[in-house]
Amino acid sequence: MSSALQEKPNAEELPVSSAASILLHGRYLPPPEDKDGKIWVRTTALIQVDPKSLYEMWHDIENAPAWQEQIVEVCRTGPKTSHWVMSANGKKTDRTIEWDSEILADEPGKRIAWRSTGGDSENAGEVIFEAAPAGRGTFVTVLQEFRMGKLANAWETMVGRNPKQAVIENLRHFKALAETGEIPRTEPQPHGERGAIGGMKKSLYGEKIATPPGNS
Repeated sequence: MSSALQEKPNAEELPVSSAASILLHGRYLPPPEDKDGKIWVRTTALIQVDPKSLYEMWHDIENAPAWQEQIVEVCRTGPKTSHWVMSANGKKTDRTIEWDSEILADEPGKRIAWRSTGGDSENAGEVIFEAAPAGRGTFVTVLQEFRMGKLANAWETMVGRNPKQAVIENLRHFKALAETGEIPRTEPQPHGERGAIGGMKKSLYGEKIATPPGNS
């Protein structure tokens, strides 16, 4: 397993890894199995921007609300620490999930690893920036672990999306913002209620989740 999550106490051992991309006999492995209150996700995107610029964009955590769903505020509390606030509707309200975070590893232009240190979300993760062959952009890989236990249901009820899907969507937003300077929005469709199947799809794909603003 990558060293970032090995730095988190009680993290599970995995076979030999290359950054956040877990390898065994030359093949990618899926993230560890979700169990015992632990939720894992790994997702990768090819972004047509150089690694250094993407690293700097991700490292600017106070601008995270621009591309991370329902994050309403991130405040630096020290050289390697910060405080995060998430809201159900993407606005500052009394219904929030808050946690503190610290950076475990910081390799400019290559890698950032972090973990929570207290609050409503127990999580750890890392992001890797690897130059694609022939200068064709950057492979950005995110590996994240959530240990929310009983908070999982509260998170999904309030936030409206499984944390695993949120990580995937956030990387898509990050890619769009990095490549175009904005995050596309899906305008309301000219149809009424779509019935039970439509409602299920709305819930499944998180259509009710507000798109991040795409700017600071």
